[in-house]
Amino acid sequence: MIIDPDAADYPFVQLAAILRARIEDGTYARRLPPLTTLEAESGLSPMAVRRAVAVLKEEGLVETRPGRGTFVVQR
Repeated sequence: MIIDPDAADYPFVQLAAILRARIEDGTYARRLPPLTTLEAESGLSPMAVRRAVAVLKEEGLVETRPGRGTFVVQR
């Protein structure tokens, strides 16, 4: 996962696009990896990862379940 800190898009927007693509291609068919895993893979801060997930949640692609994780909304 490559995030370009010098790109025009904010890093959290880039991460949201990567996660969206992985949801669409079936890589993440049921749930997203834990936020700590996404932080490690992307090199982003916890706040940036949470913002990226929030973008996907606003788009209706995922839902969060406290204590359980972030799940892909089945269409």
